[in-house]
Parts: sequence; C-alpha cells; structure tokens
Amino acid sequence: MLESLIELDKELFFFLNSLHTKGLDQIMYWISDKLIWIPFYAWILYLIIREYKWKAIIWLAGIGLAITASDQILSGIMKPFFERYRPSRDPQLEGLVHIVNGYTGGRYGFASSHAGNAFALATFLYFLFREKYHWIGWLFAWAAIVSYSRIYLGVHFPGDILTGAIIGALMGYLFFKLSHTIKNRHYPETIT
Repeated sequence: MLESLIELDKELFFFLNSLHTKGLDQIMYWISDKLIWIPFYAWILYLIIREYKWKAIIWLAGIGLAITASDQILSGIMKPFFERYRPSRDPQLEGLVHIVNGYTGGRYGFASSHAGNAFALATFLYFLFREKYHWIGWLFAWAAIVSYSRIYLGVHFPGDILTGAIIGALMGYLFFKLSHTIKNRHYPETIT
C-alpha cells in the first residue's frame, strides 16, 4: 500500500511539475522566496497591533510559536527521520524534474516546512480574525499557492506538501487556542 501511495505521489508530482511555462518560472521562484513576503507580514503585524494594541504580544507570540513548532516538527524531526529525497535531489529522477534557476533545496523534503509554516500562519490568522474580516479565508489560497510553488520548482512531492499543510494547520489551531486561553485568563473582560 505504501509503495502505491509513493508511486501515486510521484505521478501527481510529474503532472503538476510539468505544468510550467517560461513566464511562470520566475514568478513561482519569487512566490517561494520568504523575503518577498516581508511587506505582507508587516501588514499582518500592523493589523494585529491596530486591533489589539499592547495585548497583540499574546497573539504575536502564539503565531511565532505555531510557526516555530511547525518548522521544527517538519524540518528538525521529520526530514532527518524519513530521509526522503526531494524530487530535485533524487538520483533516480535526475533530468526528469523541472528545476528553476538551478534551485534544488536541501537533500530531504518530507515534509514541506514552507507548506507547514504558511498553513500555520493562515490557520492562526483565520481563527483570530474570522469574525472581523470575512476575506480572511483567502489566506488559505495564499498558503496553497506558496505550497504549490514548491512542486512547481521541483523541490517537493505533493505528499510532502499535504503532510506539511496538515501539520502546519494543526499547529496554527493549537497555538491559537493556547493564546486564546492565556488572553482570556489574563484579560477576561474582552470577548475576542
């Protein structure tokens, strides 16, 4: 059964990785880069501080812990434990994977910390702002695009992405609930 799942994962990867065009290569490369999102993260920081003033520290700490936990589980524990080659690093797939700008990532790719971190942030912010901003669910589309860029670049299989997204979403929810509990314990007069 595991072998069939791995084969299905490879087939789906080759289908998705083959959907490339010259015009999208650089865009996907940028989407995958963490630095390009700094203005987006600054905007999120602004929204949280504007809404919660000095109490924002609780939510910001929660976001930081959610992303850190997700990243450590995925990159610190799972990648070295499973040692599954990235498509771009797998000797059996050499020459078959579409790679952009020579970027191949680290040796192992299971599971995707890009997907985990993006979904941890999207999930935390969804629960934090779902009552206030009805568009907040679109953050999951952002997380999915960031995640897909990793397949496009040839550095993750879909299974890496799916696993990373699930773990990231769980960490986002878990640390939102923890932050919410701490905030309500120390500031019970506010409902949010």
